[in-house]
Amino acid sequence: MTESGQSYKRIVLKLGTSLLSGSAGCLDMDTMAALAAQVAELHHQKKDIVIVSSGAMAAGREKLGISGDTRSVPFKQVLCSIGQSRLMNIYEQLFSRHDIITAQALLTRADLTDRAGYLNARNTLLSLLELRVLCIVNENDVVAVDEIEEAKFGDNDNLSAMVANLVDADLLLILTDTAGLFTADPQRRQDACLVPEVKRIDAEIEKLAAGTANRLATGGMVTKIKAAKMATASGITTIIASGREPDVILRLVTGEAIGTRFLPTSSRRESRKRWMVSGLGAKGTIIVDSGAAQALSKQKRSLLAAGIKGLNGSFQRGEIVAIADEEGHRLGYGITNYGAADVTTIKGSHSNRIMDLLGHDYGEEVVHRNNMVVL
Repeated sequence: MTESGQSYKRIVLKLGTSLLSGSAGCLDMDTMAALAAQVAELHHQKKDIVIVSSGAMAAGREKLGISGDTRSVPFKQVLCSIGQSRLMNIYEQLFSRHDIITAQALLTRADLTDRAGYLNARNTLLSLLELRVLCIVNENDVVAVDEIEEAKFGDNDNLSAMVANLVDADLLLILTDTAGLFTADPQRRQDACLVPEVKRIDAEIEKLAAGTANRLATGGMVTKIKAAKMATASGITTIIASGREPDVILRLVTGEAIGTRFLPTSSRRESRKRWMVSGLGAKGTIIVDSGAAQALSKQKRSLLAAGIKGLNGSFQRGEIVAIADEEGHRLGYGITNYGAADVTTIKGSHSNRIMDLLGHDYGEEVVHRNNMVVL
């Protein structure tokens, strides 16, 4: 991928509370409409977009007519519960003007650390992208308190990096109300300068990010740098910029130098391949016939039950398995949608028989092509 931005196909866009809400703490409809119009233009250009949006608490505060500092964590969760439906309703209205269907995904950190949850979330998000549905992702604040307490995710910054990794994004855009990473706090130091590009996030860069959080937001530049570090380690270019710049999303995607660009420390392919092809996490081997081997190696197809001849080892749904032909040649690695017991039952069968054979159905693919690396 070149840094001109012309090859950016899949983009995760993180919109922060400080950007979406005005000084009074209410959602800024003009800003949201302008951002939605830019996303719509990219969507109609056949770009894949996933939005990670904050703002549920601000929407809840506005709906109840509450201003100023919010009370306890449980009450903040109440505000998020009230505001989430309002936030999604606004997004649905904004994108319906552009004939774009929206969906919602509420995630917690536990969802993405659990292997089955990770696989379910990944498959769902990738399927939505294939259907050209715009998914709005947010932290499930009703059950997860870490984000509200300014820990771990931090205003969805780290969640956006995890989502970018989840969907194999090319670009992570973190839009806020500041212009990017500065050499000092620009509100306190007139000599503060914008850092236009960061090749590697080290201790010095992390020191520059140290500061306080916005009154309405739960994150600050520190959490954004942590998110950038996570994303760039997965081979994803990351940009922190002001969402109030005119047409900022369109300009960034075409490669214009706005904000602070963090360069990936490895390619996406290398990062994903190292994780799977190391074989360290493989729990077993699925053996396929010659037709399936050809479909996997030459046609980049998914692995279906009909092409499976046998298996070795014990593995659960969501774990990494090796894939080999009948001569023992290793074809690749992938994340399996079915455990070993289920694969033993459905091997050699057509996909439309899975429900009858198992009594449940996790999809027609035993290993989806999006969750596979072919050697």
